[in-house]
Amino acid sequence: MVRAVITGVCGRMGRCLTRGIAQQTDMELVGAIQYPSHPHVGNDAGVVAGIGNIGVTITDELDGVLQNADVVIEFSKPEAAVGYLQQVVNTDKAIVIGTTGFDSDELATVKELASQIRCVMAPNMSLGVNVAIQALELIAKALGDDYNIEVIEAHHNRKVDSPSGTALRLAETVATVLERDLDEVGVYGRQGIVGARPKKQIGIHTMRGGDIAGDHTVLFATEGEQLSVVHRAHSPEAFAKGAIRAARWVVNAPKGLSDVSEVLFHP
Repeated sequence: MVRAVITGVCGRMGRCLTRGIAQQTDMELVGAIQYPSHPHVGNDAGVVAGIGNIGVTITDELDGVLQNADVVIEFSKPEAAVGYLQQVVNTDKAIVIGTTGFDSDELATVKELASQIRCVMAPNMSLGVNVAIQALELIAKALGDDYNIEVIEAHHNRKVDSPSGTALRLAETVATVLERDLDEVGVYGRQGIVGARPKKQIGIHTMRGGDIAGDHTVLFATEGEQLSVVHRAHSPEAFAKGAIRAARWVVNAPKGLSDVSEVLFHP
């Protein structure tokens, strides 16, 4: 039985994870963490998730539940995630990190800490998105520099980071294959008289509205044709399923930082 803790348990993803873990026969929720002063601290995690009492009280102290856990599933905020990760390292547990929006210093700290333990980290836990990333590597290699590349993403109106971590990962994937530096060729939206499009430019565009769970398109366009790779998440359950699969995998993984491709292709 895999014993899991969820951080950020009262958020949209945290509630989905609570419901998802409750449906597993080989996994149980042993801890539910939310930031101090949150109104649901002290309540039952199942009640907050809409599935009734499951006997797991929401607390604001990760240390108090780590000893009885095998893995932490982290979906909080960047500033909280770094602290939670340090606690996981201190107790040599495993972790799945789905939080996005880290700045460069936070990301460097996360990667350094995560390398010391068993960790799966990805900006998007959807299994479909991670299969698409593998496909993009093949497509970019085959098409080369003759195609213009644009990344378009859309999310709900409550998402705080832009562009999404997934959009950046998609752009970085094709840039790496084509031996481009995204910091040099990436353009985030266009306005005004911008001139002709440089051949190696990669455009990244963001839309926000309503309750869109997550839409991502990578467009390859050239004279006479275009090819698009599209992924649409219809609900956050898609991300929860991937995170749960990653949590099941990472408890027996070798130490070090892994991504979802390893969960998918190296079971």
